[in-house]
Amino acid sequence: MDLSYILNELGEERELYFNAIAPPIIQTSNFKFNTVDEMRQRFKNEFGGYIYSRGINPTVDILRKKLAALDGAEDALVFNSGASAIFSSVVPFVSKGDHIISVKDPYTWAQKLFNELLPRFDVQTTYVDGKDIHNFSAAIRPDTRIIYLESPNSWDFAIQDFEGISRLAKEKDILTIVDNSYCSPYYQKPIQFGIDLVLQSATKYIAGHSDTVAGVLSGKKALIEKIFNLEYLTAGNGIQPFNAWLLIRGLRTLPARLDRISKTTREIISFLKNHPKVERIIFPLDINFPQFELAQKQMTGSCGLFSFVVKTDEARKLETFCNSLKHILLAVSWGGYESLIIPKLAGMELNAFDADNEMHRLVRMYVGLEEADYLIQDLNQALNQL
Repeated sequence: MDLSYILNELGEERELYFNAIAPPIIQTSNFKFNTVDEMRQRFKNEFGGYIYSRGINPTVDILRKKLAALDGAEDALVFNSGASAIFSSVVPFVSKGDHIISVKDPYTWAQKLFNELLPRFDVQTTYVDGKDIHNFSAAIRPDTRIIYLESPNSWDFAIQDFEGISRLAKEKDILTIVDNSYCSPYYQKPIQFGIDLVLQSATKYIAGHSDTVAGVLSGKKALIEKIFNLEYLTAGNGIQPFNAWLLIRGLRTLPARLDRISKTTREIISFLKNHPKVERIIFPLDINFPQFELAQKQMTGSCGLFSFVVKTDEARKLETFCNSLKHILLAVSWGGYESLIIPKLAGMELNAFDADNEMHRLVRMYVGLEEADYLIQDLNQALNQL
């Protein structure tokens, strides 16, 4: 299916809404029926039509079709946050006493789920270094139900071998889930490599304007329907029609935004590689990245987000660099129009800083839609404060 068709036409039956180019926001809580029997049939299968916007809504439906097609999936659900998508990808497929294998250091709210919530129900998680597939096979137990991946990771960009892990999981009847927020389906399609469920924070590249929070979960229709019929409806964590409309708007410019961001990112990395205050760059499609070949195999591109290690022996100097930036904003997340930066030490106490630990000197940058020279000048003047 052509990308242009997915973004501009799929799911949009314009003749049904006055031939409007932009789809309508169906801002309604519920839907009427013509007969009692029609209502009865819909009660039997809410996944198949409209009853109440907590479940299926026409505006959200347009978005679901587009996002499923982008992932190469049979169906998709859209959530009110990426954390909701994580929760609903895992909880439906575990029961008391089950076991999960996860890559180490996944997204914070995945860790909260694995470390604090699921243990209340006697569901245990083993963390492994996902760069070596043998770590997964060694961790599998008879009660293992899920292998949870995040590839690339959003700090050190560690990558997992989708094809190998998928093959291993299928032999043991284990469900595979991957957080694809870093690449988005524009640059990576894990389902093509055999992964069962793919999630992403649509807050980032899909929305693209830093004004909407959302999550997406894609996969086979049977899996998506199972999630919808209990966890999705019970938790009530679906997206609202207006936010779905904002995501549809964001999709229109997805290729243009990501292609521009990718080009600028390469220019920024080239500058930082040659700056005397930068020790090294961590970026999946950099030729010096340890998993460069695997990144090339699984990813058709990589944009915006990378890390670099600053040469300094003091936490305060590193803070001075970040505080001195005039145009690059100090903030979490990524994927919007604005460039962002966050130092690893923001999540630790100053007295714990160890200059010999390069992770403590790590800074993550997201490149937005600004001109490359504009960002380079800002980075240069701030690095010169060191």
